[in-house]
Amino acid sequence: MLETPDELAALQTLLDESMASAGPHLREIIDDDRRLSALEVVEELQGMKLLVLATVSAEGRPLVGPVDGYFLHGSFYFSSGTRSVRMGHLSRRPWVSASHLPGEHLAITVHGRAATFSLSDPEHGELRRAMLEHYLPIAGSSFEEWLDDTDALGARIEADKMFTFALNR
Repeated sequence: MLETPDELAALQTLLDESMASAGPHLREIIDDDRRLSALEVVEELQGMKLLVLATVSAEGRPLVGPVDGYFLHGSFYFSSGTRSVRMGHLSRRPWVSASHLPGEHLAITVHGRAATFSLSDPEHGELRRAMLEHYLPIAGSSFEEWLDDTDALGARIEADKMFTFALNR
């Protein structure tokens, strides 16, 4: 867990303010017993978690696809190739929505803007470390070599809203 007490407090504020502004239907489904606290979110999101990420096309259409998500310092991070359709969308229209939905028992959804950066940027080195921690045991040292040679960008979702849903806690 990388989150500082201030980052946990900011995450809790985001969660609380998001629910306070939710519509009546969502509030009926996600009552207080079905919400996760900031600490529970952080505990749930350790390691790589698949996200379904939506970007916006030039025509205003949503485009959804999976990304490897990493929750670091209270924010979701992901990466993709610089020439990917996804990164093309984000360079012109940074709005995104993403959900981690491992099953009907849990959903964590975020809405906001994606801020992109170079994967070699030392300021964002924790994304690289998280990627290596996950993939080195799976793919071996060839993953690190690939990561060094790849033409990719990282992105941090700067959340405006975040909602959680958990059954049977």
